[in-house]
Amino acid sequence: MTGTMLDLGPQTLIVARLAEEVTDEQLSAATPCPDLAVRNLLGHLTGLSAAFRDAGRKQLGATTDTSPDAATPDIGPDWRTELPKALAELADSWRDPAAWTGVTRAGGVDLPGSVAGAVAAGELVIHGWDLARATGRPYAPDPAALEASYAFLLTATEHPPRDGGLFGPVVPVPQDAPLLDRALGLSGRDPGWKA
Repeated sequence: MTGTMLDLGPQTLIVARLAEEVTDEQLSAATPCPDLAVRNLLGHLTGLSAAFRDAGRKQLGATTDTSPDAATPDIGPDWRTELPKALAELADSWRDPAAWTGVTRAGGVDLPGSVAGAVAAGELVIHGWDLARATGRPYAPDPAALEASYAFLLTATEHPPRDGGLFGPVVPVPQDAPLLDRALGLSGRDPGWKA
């Protein structure tokens, strides 16, 4: 996806709608992310939205320098307003063509703007599925974000093996499976995961 701009707005809206439907009773439910409950996943989505918002703006600092593994994320008392706001700001920041050029930082890692945008798409698509699956909601990601996510994850498999966490070891998925299932497998998810 190098050099290609992508409107992250449709996917951020999908994630925001899923989050809006989460009940207080579901906050402690398990997710496909090892050791993360729904509340932690929502906290991660809030943090990554702020980080990629700032990465798109090239406003490097605390949000872009913090590794996602630094601490177990959690929600604050105002998460129902903070998350949709951060998602909307993320989408807005990546509508600027300058976001896709030069070098930026996310998760404490310097990377080209076009790669950071693809990573953001991947985070939104995969964690959107995580949230939908954990809360029993239907899920159809934005097709353009899914394509970008799959392309990024396919490239990422060429790097050294991953040892678990939010994006774990690749799960084999048939090549004729739907694109979402193939992206999930590349991200370390079992497309058949159930709570």
